[in-house]
Amino acid sequence: MSGSVSYHGGLRAEEIVERHYARNGHPVSDRRWRGASGEIDLVVQDGDGLVFVEVKKSRDFARAAERLTLRQMRRICGAASEYLGRMPLGQLTIVRFDVALVDSVGRIEVLENAFGA
Repeated sequence: MSGSVSYHGGLRAEEIVERHYARNGHPVSDRRWRGASGEIDLVVQDGDGLVFVEVKKSRDFARAAERLTLRQMRRICGAASEYLGRMPLGQLTIVRFDVALVDSVGRIEVLENAFGA
């Protein structure tokens, strides 16, 4: 797959996931937010808290899940920490990290609290 096709496929997957969260009452507050540590695909409101969403697209859910690396999770966590510095409660803000998997036909599987320990 060419870089342009992958890029546009990723954008489309993010749009699909954004609509999924919005339909479930969780509006997106930021898209592709970039800090010094890295990028967060979507930042979603969940009541008084936030959900940091990493979107992964591939032929099937298993392949999409395999694309998330420990290094990426660390970068996302670092970027989320920076993002929280902008929030009134800072690091005390309630957060979770979701991974939204999108397959080749646009189906979504969301792994809530995917970075949880």
